[in-house]
Amino acid sequence: MIKIIEKQKYLWSLLFTFFLLTLNHSDIYAQDLLSKLEDEYRQFKPGDPEKVFTTGKLAQALFFNQRENEAFELLKKDLVFTNKLSETKYGAYLNTILAINQLIADDKLNSRLSILKAKALVDRSRDIETKGYVYYGYGWILSREQQESEAVKQFMIALSYLDQAKQSNTLISRKANVYKELTSIYANWNEFELQEKYSKLALNLAIKQDDPMTIFDSYMSLGYMYEQKFLDSPEDIKYRNLAENSYLKALKIYQDNMGSMPIPSNLAYVANNLAHLYYKFYPKEYRDKSIKYAEMARLKATETKQFNLVASSHGILSEIALEDGKTNQAKEHLLSSLFEINKSQVQDQQVLMNIYLSLSHISEQEGNDKEALKFYKEYANIFTSIYDQEKLSTSKRLEAQYEKGKQDQQLNNLQIEAEQKEQQIKLMQALGIQQKQDLENLRLAQENQAQELTLSKLTSEKKDQELKLSKLEDQNKAQQISTYQKEILFKDKINKYYIALILAVGSLLALLLYAYRQRSKHMLQRENLHQLALEQERQNTKINMLTALLDGQEQERSRIARDLHDGLGGLLSGTKLQLSLVGEPENKDFQLKMDKGIKHLDMAVDELRRVAHNLTPDLLEKYGLLEALKDYAARMSTKELEVDVQFLHYENKLNSEQQLIIYRIIQELVNNAIKHANPSQIIIQIVEEEKQYHITVEDDGIGFDNSMIKNNKTAGLFNIQSRVDFLKGNLQVQSELGQGSSFDIFIPKSINHD
Repeated sequence: MIKIIEKQKYLWSLLFTFFLLTLNHSDIYAQDLLSKLEDEYRQFKPGDPEKVFTTGKLAQALFFNQRENEAFELLKKDLVFTNKLSETKYGAYLNTILAINQLIADDKLNSRLSILKAKALVDRSRDIETKGYVYYGYGWILSREQQESEAVKQFMIALSYLDQAKQSNTLISRKANVYKELTSIYANWNEFELQEKYSKLALNLAIKQDDPMTIFDSYMSLGYMYEQKFLDSPEDIKYRNLAENSYLKALKIYQDNMGSMPIPSNLAYVANNLAHLYYKFYPKEYRDKSIKYAEMARLKATETKQFNLVASSHGILSEIALEDGKTNQAKEHLLSSLFEINKSQVQDQQVLMNIYLSLSHISEQEGNDKEALKFYKEYANIFTSIYDQEKLSTSKRLEAQYEKGKQDQQLNNLQIEAEQKEQQIKLMQALGIQQKQDLENLRLAQENQAQELTLSKLTSEKKDQELKLSKLEDQNKAQQISTYQKEILFKDKINKYYIALILAVGSLLALLLYAYRQRSKHMLQRENLHQLALEQERQNTKINMLTALLDGQEQERSRIARDLHDGLGGLLSGTKLQLSLVGEPENKDFQLKMDKGIKHLDMAVDELRRVAHNLTPDLLEKYGLLEALKDYAARMSTKELEVDVQFLHYENKLNSEQQLIIYRIIQELVNNAIKHANPSQIIIQIVEEEKQYHITVEDDGIGFDNSMIKNNKTAGLFNIQSRVDFLKGNLQVQSELGQGSSFDIFIPKSINHD
């Protein structure tokens, strides 16, 4: 008789396998969500990569509001934008969304290309959560392409990444989605323990996140799993009750959160499962509940255009009508079920097959053999299609071979029966009504005998196999017990002789190992302390040498400056004064030469003052580094050369010694640039940062090869490096031929030379 929902696996698998296809939001909710996402998308500034994540959500919303073209255009436009970004996680995310939508649109080739591109991009990214999401998308696509074993592999990779990812607003929901997909696959494989594990993991995450939709899905999954366990163990009614309890919890979650549940058709799913559960596994006293939930499922499924669910609810009502002897009403339900399921783009083949089989039986009872044959042929075609496409996993290979043999036999029987029916119809048309009825009765009797004989053979073969297997297991267990007893006796004897020796040797080795480790640790500590002392002494010696060198240089500069200013400067000034006091002779050439000599003396005095000022900058002592460098830049600037000084966040907290050393470093770098690089512009920049000073001296001169610095340490660069080392700083040099040079010096704020 009719068994439309006997194998509930197909119906529940559709909830997961075609989740996105059946995502029919209510109009109000869909429009609100779409408007909210569009507003959120428009609020992002141009060039902000974070808008990509809103792009994915908006594209999905557009797709499921029958605006597929807009969704694809949005994704492709922003994918062009992500191609310009150095971070590849954004492109990987959008390509995953695109691949899922392309598969839903039945564009399998481009879907596969998009997901492979997403994997290539995410492999170049360090974002762990995005890696997990891409592998989840790949598994999602594989599971819809009937490659469930490979899909499980990808889901496991996704979980390994998501478990390592940092907490975020999307992490929990993405983990829950992976758990739901694994639950669906293990349900198809009848792996109850794994199905229960991932269903409960998804439920715990959903409760933690307070996500009614995921809580609903988890209770539905648990209900189906307990229902399957009850089918395997009908005597244990606790599984039946657990299934009922899970479905009722799912129903309550939906009813309590009806305004925020995004999928109205889920009410039809849970009502349909409850109707089936009460009808198949509960006493007749629960028949009213079965009818109540079947009607609820039919109305809600019709409202949300879930045609497979409408068909299933009609199937349950037809079975109840047949039990009550209402054949016409049962047939009406079946024809309504057939009409509704043919509206669906993705038809449940198991439901469709059982509709045709039930219609064939009812037509036979009514005496309409042509109609019965037509329905039976449709049933046979669908049966062939289902089992030709079914692929069993490797772990079920032996069982699959046995099942495949039975299926092949059933297919052959169906083909033979179809041919026999067709021949019998032709024969009955030639014979009278009475002969037709006799032949039909004879056929039914033969059919029953053949089925009973086949069943008897299968039962006998199964019992023989079980008996042989039981004998082999008993013999194997007896042999194992005997061998194990002998091994125990032998080991007891050996253990008595060796246990004391092992304990003694172990204790001795432990003591020796402990002593050796303590000695090694002590020697290593002494060696480290010695090395640290030597290094400290070398550092102190180097600092003392640098301090003495710099002090000596500055003292010598001061002495030379005083001698030049006081000695040679005074002499030149006196000479100029004496020459200016000479009277005007009558010879005009003599006067011109005298004026020219005085002018040269003025230039000599100015040059002398400049040299003395460079040797000992008075402004540095009086006003600090900022004013000294500005004065130095002004004096070094000419019509052909512009020297610019910039101070950023500088608070003048360096002591006089540090300021003088920095002044000498900059002076040496500028002199080197003028001497060797022929620049038109030199920029000096001092930036005070949180923990250090960043000094940059950059010119636009002819530049030089960086390798020359490593191979040729000049006196100027040696002096610069020595001063930088004295300040415990770091010098970085960048230059290319024809591209100018840049010297970056980093000096820490906390400098201690004590």
